[in-house]
Amino acid sequence: MKSPQSRSVPKPALRASLCAMAFFLATTAASAFQWSDTFIGYRWGTDYREPANSRKIAKNIVQFQHVNGYAYGSNFLNIDALLSNGDDPANGGGGGATEFYCVFRSTLSYEKVFKKDLQWKFIRDIGLTGGFDLNTKNDEFASKVQELYVGPTIELDVPGFLNVSFLLSKENNHNGFAGKDVYFDPTYCISLSWGIPIGKAFVFKGFANFIGSKGKDGFGAETAPETLIEAALMVDPFFKKESLKGRLFVGVGYQYWNNKFGNDNSHDPTGGSKASLPQLQVEFHF
Repeated sequence: MKSPQSRSVPKPALRASLCAMAFFLATTAASAFQWSDTFIGYRWGTDYREPANSRKIAKNIVQFQHVNGYAYGSNFLNIDALLSNGDDPANGGGGGATEFYCVFRSTLSYEKVFKKDLQWKFIRDIGLTGGFDLNTKNDEFASKVQELYVGPTIELDVPGFLNVSFLLSKENNHNGFAGKDVYFDPTYCISLSWGIPIGKAFVFKGFANFIGSKGKDGFGAETAPETLIEAALMVDPFFKKESLKGRLFVGVGYQYWNNKFGNDNSHDPTGGSKASLPQLQVEFHF
C-alpha cells in the first residue's frame, strides 16, 4: 500500500474538515466552553467492506474528535481520514482510495436554555439536535455526501453518558458510475451514542445508527434500511488521574454495518454491502 503522502487526496471535503477543526480549536482556545474533550485517534482493521466489491479491505483510519459543552448545550465534531489498501482502489489507479468523512452535531439543552431541572426518572436532560455529514472519496464512485439532520435527543441518567436521538435526515450524494448527483428521499435516523466508565481505567464507548430506506439510488434501485454499530472497550494502561486530558487509551472495537449506504445486501452478490469485523483502536486526549 502506498504511503498517505503519495495518494490523490479529495480536496473539497478536506478543506471543509480542516476549516471545521480550526474553528473548534480556536473557540476552545478562547475558553468559550464550560467543558471540552479533544482527541486524536487511530483505528485499523483488515475486513472492511464496500458495496459491489467482493474483496475484504484493510484500512488505516486517522480520527480527530472534539466535544464540548457551553451555556445552552453541547457540540460534537468528528473527522475521519480513511486510507484503504489496493483492494479498494483509487480512481485511475495509484494505490488505495482515500476518504474524508466529517460529522457535526449541535444540541440545545432544555435544562440549560430554560434554567430548569428536568427531574424525570432515568432521564438527565432532553434537547434539540441539528447537524450534518459531509464526505468525499477519490474512488470511481466518487461519493460526495451532503446530509442534514434534525430532531429531539434524550440524555439518559447513567454513569458517563447514553444519548438517544430521533432524527429526520435528508441526503444528497454523487454517483460517479451513473455520472450524476443523487437526491434521496427524507428518512429517519435513530442514533445512539454512549461512553460508560467501567472502574477507573476502562470505558465502553460507541454509537449505533438505524437509518430508514431513502428512496431510489443513482441506479434506480430501492434502498434498504441501514444499520451501523461501532463499539469498543478501551483501557488507559497508565491511569493516574480522572481528567481525560493527557490520557492514552487503547482497546479493541467492533464494527457491524448492514445494507451499507442503503445498498440492499440481499441484492449485492459480492457481499460488500455488509461488514462485520474487529478493529484495533488508540486515542490520545489533549
